[in-house]
Amino acid sequence: MDSATPVRSVYVHAPFCVRRCQYCDFAVQVRKIGDLDGWAAALAGELGAIEREGVFPLASSLDTLYVGGGTPSLLGPGAMEMLARLLGRERLVDPALEWTAEANPESFSLEVASGWRAAGLNRVSLGVQSFSEPALRWMGRMHGPDGARQAVATARAAGIRNLSVDLIFALPEGIERSWTEDLDLALALEPPHVSLYGLTVESGTPLGKSVAEGRLATAPEERYREEFLEAAERLGAAGYLQYEVSNFALPGHDSRHNRVYWEGGAYLGLGNGAHSFTDPLRRWNVREWDDYARAAGAGALAVAGREEVGPDARRLERVWLGLRTDRGVPWAELTPGARRLAHEWEAAGLAAISPGSEPGALRLTREGWLLLDRLAVDLDAALGATVPRGDRAPTQV
Repeated sequence: MDSATPVRSVYVHAPFCVRRCQYCDFAVQVRKIGDLDGWAAALAGELGAIEREGVFPLASSLDTLYVGGGTPSLLGPGAMEMLARLLGRERLVDPALEWTAEANPESFSLEVASGWRAAGLNRVSLGVQSFSEPALRWMGRMHGPDGARQAVATARAAGIRNLSVDLIFALPEGIERSWTEDLDLALALEPPHVSLYGLTVESGTPLGKSVAEGRLATAPEERYREEFLEAAERLGAAGYLQYEVSNFALPGHDSRHNRVYWEGGAYLGLGNGAHSFTDPLRRWNVREWDDYARAAGAGALAVAGREEVGPDARRLERVWLGLRTDRGVPWAELTPGARRLAHEWEAAGLAAISPGSEPGALRLTREGWLLLDRLAVDLDAALGATVPRGDRAPTQV
């Protein structure tokens, strides 16, 4: 590992939420308003410790900056200007910089949007999830059915045109919600980017407890499949490219920050629960806000754990990350056994192989993406421990 390689992508975690949603397993801190001063002090301390350590040095100019949560919009209109001062305004002047922050409709006021835009932010990801009042109420969301429309209008009024809308599908049985209507309403907003998330049950969440106690039934597998495919088909027909299993973008509006994750690039994570990676080192911060704030505020690293990703694990990650995106897995990296498996997938409608005498890549179809985890493990097993030396890509471990 070259510890001096500059990091050009940064994730910053803003943990504050008014309440924890039914399904949420994120590192959040429940508060009515965000603690901007405490957040700034902790980030300043962590950045100082990182600079002294030298393992994740920041580049002189960043390519992507992503502020996630939690609910960053609870931190108010001055949050992004404060963050720019901490990171160094000179790092955020490249016209090509993609600077995203997440926001929930109920706390995304025109004042917040205008303050963020004035600081240099140019992309917002809105946690819409649904337009159904019963579904929003069950989730524990604070906004109503009209919240998404108002938030999109607010962003555009502030000059933020690059927008993403999040939707959750496969809600539990008995929750009143029309997925088709949600898709209609989302498309009517004409957002440049849409992210879809199938509801997952995490132990320790209110949803996990309800399912474990038999008080709530998860969506059947067939409905999960139908809703995923319906969304993919509707969005594709509207001109959105499904560039990753859960993400759809109009041309030129894919998330460059998330591409860094999926393509194995280096990134620095700041805040409680945040992860950082520079090949082969991965590490993660302490999860609880109070523990993180105490350590980082004292100028110490708040690292909870670390690991070096070995060759076998790195190969599996490369396969899984490649299959989950439109990039696929380069054909030249596949062994004969893996190529035979790829042709079997193609015949079953689970994958497509680029045309030509020497295909460029193996890519999953929508049906294949429904089986992503299993197929990634099968392809990794077919690759085995070795890849023919002459077929290695420059970054192959």
